[in-house]
Amino acid sequence: MSLPSPSSENRAVVTGASSGIGTALATELAARGYSLILVARRGELLDKLAQRLTSAHGITAEVRAVDLSDRAQRGPLAEELAARDIAVLCNNAGVATFGAVADLDPAFERSVMELNAVAVHDLTLAVLPGMIERGGGGILITGSAAGNMPIPNNTTYAASKAFANSFSESLRGELRGSGVNVTLLAPGPVRTDNPEQTEAFVSDNKVPEFIWVSAEYTAKLSLDALARNKMRVVPGLLGKGMSVAGQFAPRALSAPIAGALYKRLGN
Repeated sequence: MSLPSPSSENRAVVTGASSGIGTALATELAARGYSLILVARRGELLDKLAQRLTSAHGITAEVRAVDLSDRAQRGPLAEELAARDIAVLCNNAGVATFGAVADLDPAFERSVMELNAVAVHDLTLAVLPGMIERGGGGILITGSAAGNMPIPNNTTYAASKAFANSFSESLRGELRGSGVNVTLLAPGPVRTDNPEQTEAFVSDNKVPEFIWVSAEYTAKLSLDALARNKMRVVPGLLGKGMSVAGQFAPRALSAPIAGALYKRLGN
């Protein structure tokens, strides 16, 4: 089943909308006529994005400056979304850390789990009853190719994305025939406007330039896949390679290789 058509009443929600894939998803949804609820910590960036998309596409763009890793802030947003007509939810917000987990800040690692896993769970459960009652909706969950395998030196991120990957594909099975589409986005490296996520990895040849895919390409591919109710979309050569390795390579072999690469990223 295709996604609900955009209307003056319904909204598409994009978390992590202030940069990268989130901004690209919001832009692509606005171009398709959807009014938006934009969610991220940095309200000033959301305000600028909302103004740009409203001017360019004539849609309504609401801003919610919320730290989704904070349960006290996340709760009211979940309550609001449960009461709204949400046509599309893009659970996109997420962060990564690199290095041996014992050497990292435990409080920040806990916030990574809250953002990458618990917030995805909370917001999905908030919108799901309404989508089922209306007989339509779309949920896009940004997991990761990193969630397909154990990755030393990327432990918390890989584990949290393993949850996102499994949650998305399990939920899709439960919703068969409901009219609610669920698609997992499991990318490898995606070029964003955040230098910490891109140029820093390209320098020193940590991740070769040709492996990166653009956020705009990723967003279009993902929303097209969601409209078709495709289970998983994996843009990029490295993402596809990690997906295959995670499914078929012996973990005793893949984990040390991946761990060595991510140790370089941590350095």
